[in-house]
Amino acid sequence: MTNRSLSLRDTHGAWRRWVSMGLCVTAAWAAWIPQAPALAQSPQQQAVRVLPDFTDLVEQVGPSVVNIRTIERVRAPQEDVEIDPDMQEFFRRFFGVPMPNIPRQAPRPNNRAPEEERPRGVGSGFILSPDGYVMTNAHVVADADEVIVTLTDKREFKARIVGADKRSDVAVVKIEASGLPAVKIGDVSRLKVGEWVLAIGSPFGLENTVTAGIVSAKQRDTGDYLPFIQTDVAINPGNSGGPLINMRGEVVGINSQIYSRSGGFMGISFAIPIDEAMRVSDQLRSTGHVTRGRIGVQIDRVTKDVAEAAGLAKPQGALVRAVEPGSPAEKAGIEPGDIILRFDGKPIDSASDLPRIVGGTKPGTRSTVTVFRRGANKDLSIVVAELEPEKPVAKKGGGKPEKPKSALTVAHLGLSVSDLSEAQRRELKLKGGVHVDAATDAAARAGLREGDVILQVGNIEVANVRDFEAALARLDRSKPVSVLFRRGEWAQYALIRPGR
Repeated sequence: MTNRSLSLRDTHGAWRRWVSMGLCVTAAWAAWIPQAPALAQSPQQQAVRVLPDFTDLVEQVGPSVVNIRTIERVRAPQEDVEIDPDMQEFFRRFFGVPMPNIPRQAPRPNNRAPEEERPRGVGSGFILSPDGYVMTNAHVVADADEVIVTLTDKREFKARIVGADKRSDVAVVKIEASGLPAVKIGDVSRLKVGEWVLAIGSPFGLENTVTAGIVSAKQRDTGDYLPFIQTDVAINPGNSGGPLINMRGEVVGINSQIYSRSGGFMGISFAIPIDEAMRVSDQLRSTGHVTRGRIGVQIDRVTKDVAEAAGLAKPQGALVRAVEPGSPAEKAGIEPGDIILRFDGKPIDSASDLPRIVGGTKPGTRSTVTVFRRGANKDLSIVVAELEPEKPVAKKGGGKPEKPKSALTVAHLGLSVSDLSEAQRRELKLKGGVHVDAATDAAARAGLREGDVILQVGNIEVANVRDFEAALARLDRSKPVSVLFRRGEWAQYALIRPGR
């Protein structure tokens, strides 16, 4: 027993020594191994990422959101009909029975049918000020005979339409109330793609419905005057005019449009940026309408081919396709084929930027417009006019053109051109150019066709066939040829690629 006890004690002692040595070696090894640097984390990254809780936002902003109901008045059909004696005789002869006797009612004043109120639509809005100004979409209140605003506390008010702007789809209505909970206006420039946003409105008439999502894109161009905020927040008919709210409880947009093939939500919604909407609402509240600037040009986007044909380093700006006679643009010297790169110091990245910037300029303002023309930038001074309703372009009647004085066929480009007659120049209001008599092969692939008028070749103006031939002689026959041509009222670029 004694020897066994000693042996056990020795074994335990040896085990402890081995463990102690192992720990020391492990510690030394760990100290020797280079330590990986700790990942730097921002306070937001260090916080536990959880789905946001919108309850506080709904309690904060919900009372400021209203339901808007519109009513139209229509005339009820006349129910009393005076029976014609000849009609009575017709029924007696051919049907063998007298026509049913319809008792006549007392005649109405002025022989007018009574008006009947019919629900027209339902939308949303939000309170701008405690004294009862409410913002919504213009299409929500358009053509309404009566507008009813319902608050979250179920109070109803007849609203007066202060003003509505169809171009921006913004409207302001006024209710006679005070002490109302107004929204806080946010800063759209701080809004980021991927940020959580909230919508409150009345989809399908269901009041105070809350939906949430993220910002999908900013500056989304839909062809309107405003760059929209795109979200995946569930927006349906009836949400129009309601607020888009950020996580600080501020309104950053007005829910205005949806992309849908069925009329319901499909994951793409658009909101008007609140900064643009506030500029419109300020004018509506002060004057009842919106004043915008205009310069009198018809524009198109600058594609990659247009940029290459014009000699631009990259597609940017707005291509001037036509200049209105007598407009500020014509007086400033802007020509069809110019590419507007800057207006009043602001860059024009895409064609849709120009009407927004010009529209936001006060009429009468003298501004500088930078155009790209024949390979170089040129600054022009222009006085902005007031935008008026668009006038339809009158179609020019034309008789048979006069026989051209000279003509030229360029086989490798597929072009046959001729001089413009005096009548053609007067009709088109052009100083020069050559008429396209035929466009085949390379020219046809580039989009040219008979009847077009070529104004420039390789950024060189051509007044007649002789200039056209001289301009072509300076160019490499194997390389693409850029031409500026006019078709009707429009001017555009084309890039003819020979030998294809």
